[in-house]
Amino acid sequence: MTDSDSSRIHTTVLLERCIELLGPALTKPGAVFVDATLGMGGHSAGVLERFPDVTLIGLDRDPEALAIAGERLERFGNRVHLVHTVYAGIQEAIESVGYSEIDGVLFDLGVSSLQLDRVERGFSYSKDAPLDMRMDSTSELTAETVLAEYSEADLRRIFRDYGEEKLAGRYAARIVEAREQEPLVRSGQLVDLITKVTPVAVQRQGHPAKRVFQALRIEVNQELAVLQRAIPAAVDALALGGRIVVEAYQSLEDRIVKRELQARSVSSAPAGLPVELPEHRPELKLLIRGAELADEDEKAANPRATPVRLRAAERIRHAPTKDDTRRRS
Repeated sequence: MTDSDSSRIHTTVLLERCIELLGPALTKPGAVFVDATLGMGGHSAGVLERFPDVTLIGLDRDPEALAIAGERLERFGNRVHLVHTVYAGIQEAIESVGYSEIDGVLFDLGVSSLQLDRVERGFSYSKDAPLDMRMDSTSELTAETVLAEYSEADLRRIFRDYGEEKLAGRYAARIVEAREQEPLVRSGQLVDLITKVTPVAVQRQGHPAKRVFQALRIEVNQELAVLQRAIPAAVDALALGGRIVVEAYQSLEDRIVKRELQARSVSSAPAGLPVELPEHRPELKLLIRGAELADEDEKAANPRATPVRLRAAERIRHAPTKDDTRRRS
């Protein structure tokens, strides 16, 4: 696949804004950038083109994405290192390439365009396909397994917690009842089941299966649990002056990112302490006030940018146990 071919498949969300935020950290000689959600390499290609001295470490759990990105980024030669891993493994991936710290890291969260556009992957509720939903095709748990084996209580929990679905109990009960008659193996079956038990008034508010599919995808891929480990690990890996940029597309992801970045951007000194000790000073400086949204031009050019919430921060102090020097092994 050529760069132009992959560009037609996927329009990179907020590419210029991400490069603008990362830029000051990537101009130093020998800068190292981690694309923690490589996908088809759109953000990475933009960074490598703009900063000719940057080394890329690209992470993805999807072998198909790694293969496509590998072809797309081949022209950058030995500046590119691709690692098959979930992004919570960022520190191990960095060390596997021979670094201990990085200068920039980007997370473009959620399901990728590649995964959505491949009907057979089962991520979309608009097309009938096997109930798979694995971001990593080598992992074992699928949406079909969740629907077949989880208890009604567990199904209700994931629909409520991961889909923020008000009808979680109704859907869970109907799924358990239906699977006793025949296995749920196709997305079309699940959509039909959900639609039939959803009040017409609720259906007018949006596709009734949207939140259930989101919840199943998050459960299958353990997205929130992984993200809760990944953001702290990414911040820990940043060198002084290093920057983290995160694009989130739903409130559950954004909440995790917001909590971690804000917690590290304020003093940890106990209330009433007369003098703030150095170890209590903030580790991060927020680069965006709140979450930045895509403007109308971006949304018109790329509808998938509509729900994005962009956050960014710069490392201004290391934790006391962190080595302040970059080491090349």
